[in-house]
Parts: sequence; C-alpha cells; structure tokens
Amino acid sequence: MNLPNALTILRIFFVPLLVAALVQENVAIKVDGLLITNEWLSLAIFLAAAFTDLLDGYLARRWKQVTTIGTLLDPIADKLLISAALISLVQVRELAGWMAILIIGREFAVSGLRSIAAAEGYTIKASDLGKTKMFSQVVAISCLLVAVRHPELHTPGMVLMWIVVFFALASAVSYFWKFWHKVDESVKLRRRRELLVLERRRQRALRRQRSDSGSGAGGLGGTIWKPPEVN
Repeated sequence: MNLPNALTILRIFFVPLLVAALVQENVAIKVDGLLITNEWLSLAIFLAAAFTDLLDGYLARRWKQVTTIGTLLDPIADKLLISAALISLVQVRELAGWMAILIIGREFAVSGLRSIAAAEGYTIKASDLGKTKMFSQVVAISCLLVAVRHPELHTPGMVLMWIVVFFALASAVSYFWKFWHKVDESVKLRRRRELLVLERRRQRALRRQRSDSGSGAGGLGGTIWKPPEVN
C-alpha cells in the first residue's frame, strides 16, 4: 500500500473520532496546562482529515501513484467525513436537518452520475463550482464546530452554510446539465447495439434451422424405394 492510499484510509478512521469528539459534551484534554474542549478537538480532527484529502491527491499525482483502489476510496472517504460532520452538527442542534439532508443527498446524486458516466467511458472531473463548494463546506463546518461552545459564531457559520447549499445545488445542476444527455445517449446507443447483435444472432439461428430442416426434407422427398415385383 502506498502513502496516498494510506492517507485515504486514515481519513476514514478519522470519521468515528470526529463523531465521538463532537457529540460527547464533556470531553476535555489538558496539554501542558492548556485545556482542549470537545469543540476544539473535533475541529482539529476535522481539519486534519480535510488536510489528508488535499495531501493524498497531491502525492498520488506527483509520485504517479494513482491506483484503482485509491480512486474508489477517495470520494467515499470524503463523503463519509462530510456526512459524519453534518449529521453530528444536527445532533448537537447547530445545523438544520434539511440542510444536512440536502447536501448529503447532492453528494450521493453526483456520485451516482459519476458511476454511470464511468461505466460508459466518461470521466467527470471536479468543476470550479465543485471545488468552491468543497472549500466553503470545510470553512462552514469548521465555524459551526467551534460554535458549539461559542454561540457568537453560529450566525457566521449559518451564513457560510447557506453559501455551501447554493454552491452544492449549482454544481449539481452543472454536472447533470453537462453529462446527463451524453450518458443517456451513450446508454441508449449501447442498448441499440446489444439489441442488434441479439437480432442478428436470432436471424442466423433461424436460417440455420431452416437450412437443416430443408436438408432433412430433401432427403425424405427423393425417389421412394420399392421392392421388385415377383412374377
């Protein structure tokens, strides 16, 4: 296993730590006399996981270590991290449930489109809107994580979350607008080809069957043998 893949798997292991640190209200760690409460601990875990997202992709491209398992695991790890953070924020009443559902639903819808497109030979790369959404998402979640104990940051965090919702919907519409028609036409074309191949096989089987039947009928329909007459 190379380092980029190890970082991706590490990001998955950050998910339960983030949830545990955020939903447990009495978590506090003292380091050199400094008391770190659960909101700062959850923020540190979340930012560390987000940093591994940037680092694993950079290292994979730079060291030419892009692998199939890394390509599959990276978006899964991202969605697990963001989904866990949003659901935890709903749990501690810092985020409206419908916002979390909308953002998470958008992630799964775009992932489904990517999977279908990949099966048809198309690669959907992250657009500028998608990258902006990801950046604003990290900033908004970070702000709301700190707002658990610092209510004055709740309003700025919610403003940022509305920006996330806007970019999430705009980028989803952009992806589907650009690629849905191509994917749909590709699927229909492939289906037509499959039906044509099946029809040709059926026609060949029918001709072969008729040919075999004709040969058998010709053999039986020739001169019928009669026994010689006896005088």
